[in-house]
Amino acid sequence: ECLSKRLGSLALSAMRDDGIEPLAAVAYLAKIGTSDAVEPRASMDALIAELDFAKIGRAPARFDLTELAALNAKLLHLLSYETVKPGLVAADADLGSVFWDAVKANLARISDAAQWKAAVVGPLAPVCEEPEFLAKAAEILPQELGPDAWSAWTKALAGATGRKGRALYHPLRLALTGREHGPELAKLLPLIGRERVLRSEEHTSELQSHLNLVCR
Repeated sequence: ECLSKRLGSLALSAMRDDGIEPLAAVAYLAKIGTSDAVEPRASMDALIAELDFAKIGRAPARFDLTELAALNAKLLHLLSYETVKPGLVAADADLGSVFWDAVKANLARISDAAQWKAAVVGPLAPVCEEPEFLAKAAEILPQELGPDAWSAWTKALAGATGRKGRALYHPLRLALTGREHGPELAKLLPLIGRERVLRSEEHTSELQSHLNLVCR
C-alpha cells in the first residue's frame, strides 16, 4: 500500500484520510513522469483515453504531496454534486446542488464544505467590524434574496454610505461568514436567506445582535 520507501509511511489510506480523492491520486500517478501537464480529469475513462506509454520519460517521476493536494482541489472544482454527494454526507455538509456549486471553487477537500455550511445554517461566530455600518446594511437588505440580491444590496448600500471596494464588502463578508475570504457572496446570500440575516420585520439584524454582544 505504501507508494515508496522514500515517502516514509505515506500510504493510500493516509491520503484518503487526508481528503485526497481517489480520482485525484490516479490522475496524478498517471501524469507525473510524462510529457503531459498534471491536470485533473473528471473520469477514469478520460484518463485511459489519454494514456500513451510513449509520453513516459526516462527520468524517475517525482512524487510531490503539495502538487497532489493542488490537483485534488482542481478536481473538486470540476465534479458534479451527484459525484460528491456521498462525501458531503459523510462530512455532514450536504445542503444540495446549489450549495455545492456555490462553494466548490473554494474547497481543497470535500470536508472543507462544512465550514461554509456553518455560514449558511450555523452555528456561526460573526466577526465584529463597524456595527453602525452593518446596522445600515440590515436596514436596506432587499425583501427577496434572489440571484441578483447581492448586487442590488451592495449598490444601494454604496449609495447610502459612499463606500466602495474593501470598505463596502469586507465588513459584510466578516459578518455573514466570519471569514476574510470565501465563496462569492452573491451565491451565498440567497442560501443564507433573509430570515437568518434579519430576526424580524422590524429590521433587527441577527448579525447586528451578534456583533453587539461581541463588541461589548
